[in-house]
Amino acid sequence: MEHYDLVIIGAGPSGYAAAMRAVDLKKKTLLIEKNILGGAGITNGALSSKTLWELSRDMLAFRKNLDRYHLESPKAVWKEIQSEVQNAVKERVYLLRSHLQELQNNSKYSPYINYMEGEASIISEHLVEVKTAKESLVFETNYIIIATGSRPRYLPNIPIDEEYILTSDGIEQLDDFPESMVIVGAGVIGCEYATIFSGFGQTKVYLIDKGDSILPFEDSDVVEVIEKNLEAQGVHIHRNSSLSHMERKNNKVVYTLDFSDGHQETFEVDKALVSVGRIPNYENLWKDAVAVKMGQRGVEDHDTKTSVKNIFAVGDITADINLVNVGELEGRYAVEKIFGTPKKKLVYENISTIMFLNPEVAGVGYNEKTAQEKGLNYKVVTTDYSTIARAVAKRNTQGFIKLLVTDDEEMRILGMRVVGEQASAAIQAVALLISMNKGIEELAECVHPHPSITEGIQESVRALLGKSILKSGLLENKVNCYCYDCQKHEKVLF
Repeated sequence: MEHYDLVIIGAGPSGYAAAMRAVDLKKKTLLIEKNILGGAGITNGALSSKTLWELSRDMLAFRKNLDRYHLESPKAVWKEIQSEVQNAVKERVYLLRSHLQELQNNSKYSPYINYMEGEASIISEHLVEVKTAKESLVFETNYIIIATGSRPRYLPNIPIDEEYILTSDGIEQLDDFPESMVIVGAGVIGCEYATIFSGFGQTKVYLIDKGDSILPFEDSDVVEVIEKNLEAQGVHIHRNSSLSHMERKNNKVVYTLDFSDGHQETFEVDKALVSVGRIPNYENLWKDAVAVKMGQRGVEDHDTKTSVKNIFAVGDITADINLVNVGELEGRYAVEKIFGTPKKKLVYENISTIMFLNPEVAGVGYNEKTAQEKGLNYKVVTTDYSTIARAVAKRNTQGFIKLLVTDDEEMRILGMRVVGEQASAAIQAVALLISMNKGIEELAECVHPHPSITEGIQESVRALLGKSILKSGLLENKVNCYCYDCQKHEKVLF
C-alpha cells in the first residue's frame, strides 16, 4: 500500500492550491479529481461565466458606440459566443494539466506530487480509496484535505431539467439566445446572469426578487446604480414576489408569482435560470466510521480543521465564503497549518470581491449596512466618477467610490466599495491596508499615475483628511464626507 504525507480530494481552486503549497514544502502528495481538473472555478463557474460577462460587456459597449454614430449594430451569434467560452475553459484546463504533467516529469518535483482521476472516499482517518475507470486502489496517508467544492442548489418545487429550467451547470449549453428568460434569485449570481443576457441584447430578462430591491446585502446607493442599468437594458424586476409554481409546458416555461400585496400573476418565457445558491459536495465521501461533522451549510471547520484531527476542509465544502480566491487562500493555509505554523492568521475581513454587473462592483471589508449592524460609529466619503479624469476620458462617468473609516483620530479603514469602470483595479491597495490594520495616511501620500481610476481613491482619502482638491459638500453629489452616529442613527456632513 502506497503511503502519502497528504491526500487532497478535489482539484478545484482550493485543492490545486493546497497541492502546490505541499509541493513547496516537499511533502509527498496525492491530488484526486472526480470530474474536470479546475472544478467550478473554471467549468460552469467563475471562469466560464466571467468570460460570458466580458463578451456581453463588449457587445453592449459596441452597440452603444454604434448608436452614438447612428449605425445599426449586428447581432451576436450564440454559437460563436459559446465557442469562445469553451475555448477559455479549455485553455485554463490545459494550462493546469500541462503544469501537473511537467511537475511529475521533473525530478525536482516528481517525488512530491501524484495526480489521479477517480472517485475518492475516506475509509478511515488514514485510508483513502480511489475508484478509477480501471481499478480500485487504497492509499495510506498522514493527513487528508477535503476540497470537493459545491454545486447549484435545487428547490424541491422546481422541476430542473437543464434544458428549459436550468442552473448555471446548464446555462452555457443552450442552443441559441432565448427570446425570454426568467431568473429565480436576485443575489450576485442571478444579477450577473441578468447583466450578461440583457447585455447581448437578444433576450428579454425577468428577475424574481423577494424584497423591494436586488442585492439585499448591499448599500442602497450601490443597488440603485445596478437596478437603473438593468432596467435600462430591458430587465423587468419582479419586486416583492415569491415563486409559487414553475413548470415546463408546450416547450415553454410557465411560472406563477405571489406578490406581497396579495395578488398573483402567471407568466410565460422560453427559459428559466434557477440561481439560489450552492450546496457542498460530500455525498458518499466518507464512511460512517469517519466522524466528520456537518453543519447546515457544509463541513464544520475551525481554521480549516474538521472534527477529525488529521482531516481538514477547504473551499466551498465549508460554511465559509464561497469564492475562488478564498478557496485558494484556505488551501494554502491548511497545508501550512498541517506541516508547520502559518505566518499569518486566516482572516476574511480583507477579502476583495468583484460583482460582474453593469457597471462592475468591487468591494473589500465593511459596507455601511454591515458597519451599522455592528453598531459602529464611522466616517465615510463618496467620490463620484465624474470627478475622476480617467472616467471622463473614457466617456463613462457612471459610478462612485465609497470609503469607510473609523470615527477617531486613527481613521483605520473599515471597507470600500467601488462602482464603475475598472472598479476591480482600484481595490487591492485598500485591502492590504485593512489586513495591516492601518489608517489612511499612506494612501493620501502615494503618487498615483495620471489619469487613473485610483486617483479617485486618493482624493477620497484626502477629503477625509480635509486636504482634497475638490472640497466636500460644495458640488452636489460629487464629493461628500459625513459621520454616522450609531446611537442616534443619523448622518452628519462634515
